[in-house]
Amino acid sequence: MKTKNIECILSEDTFISGQEIANSLGVSRNAVWKMINRLKANGYEIEAVPKKGYRLCSNNDVITETSIRKYLKDENRYRLEVFPEIDSTNTYLKKNAEHSPSWLTIISGTQTNGRGRLGRSFYSPSDTGIYLSILLRPNMSADKAVQITTTAGLAACRAIEKCTNSVAKIKWVNDIFVDNLKVCGILTEGSLDLESNGFDWVVLGIGFNVYPPEGGYPPELEGIAGAIVNEREPNLRARLIAAFLDAFAMLYDDISNPQHVEEYKKKCLLINKRIHVCHDSEKKAAVALDIDKNYGLVVQYENGNIETLNSGEVSIRERTE
Repeated sequence: MKTKNIECILSEDTFISGQEIANSLGVSRNAVWKMINRLKANGYEIEAVPKKGYRLCSNNDVITETSIRKYLKDENRYRLEVFPEIDSTNTYLKKNAEHSPSWLTIISGTQTNGRGRLGRSFYSPSDTGIYLSILLRPNMSADKAVQITTTAGLAACRAIEKCTNSVAKIKWVNDIFVDNLKVCGILTEGSLDLESNGFDWVVLGIGFNVYPPEGGYPPELEGIAGAIVNEREPNLRARLIAAFLDAFAMLYDDISNPQHVEEYKKKCLLINKRIHVCHDSEKKAAVALDIDKNYGLVVQYENGNIETLNSGEVSIRERTE
């Protein structure tokens, strides 16, 4: 806890002497030195000048509980656990869901076994992204579960646009795009109560590509994946996490508000676009017409038939087709 407290004491504006820090925390100067070294080991850049003390460098972009809570408005709702590395934030929460409190949020700077929809892997390089999962116990029927995913999509767009100059769009139903490249994916998983047709629990997972990874994206993601910004910004990842959590909590508390559907529709990049609807290995050409009140995607096929999709995969058709 004292290591967390020292994060709050250190400033980017002025030097603080080791003695001042020691007095504030009620510890020895040697203990302060150890805390500073521990912060450096966790990725903090700290300037140390004899007879002046310590100061945070202005370019820090480290994910810790303290760095997130500094920007988080809804402080009492979330219990945060931050890992430097984890196999999968969703997998961790699913394993521990039964005995964990609602709104437990697992956050990591990298995943060794990140997962996406339909069993796909989710590329989770170190130090350039955000990977987090929230444990929820929603009072809703299973057929309304898509509202959790769409709420997360809206919250992601709000957070990106609050913290950066990027304009975020939603590719139905669970991907966020910036400049026509995917920068964010959402995976919602849950445990059903068969008697009530509701949920014992739901894990909402989301991953952000904040910066381009060193060396670029793997060949299979080139031209598909992108980053929210191209240059590192001070505390951007902590600010994005806090902005997303605050936006998600506010939207979730009013999850059935029809205005959310209208906002989602305005953010959807598919409307009036030529798309492919993917059924197994078959692709059917269509045009995306609308988002209905239940977040279904209304499409019209080339034969004139209209269908509302409540799940499935779609892709944007190339203009040359």
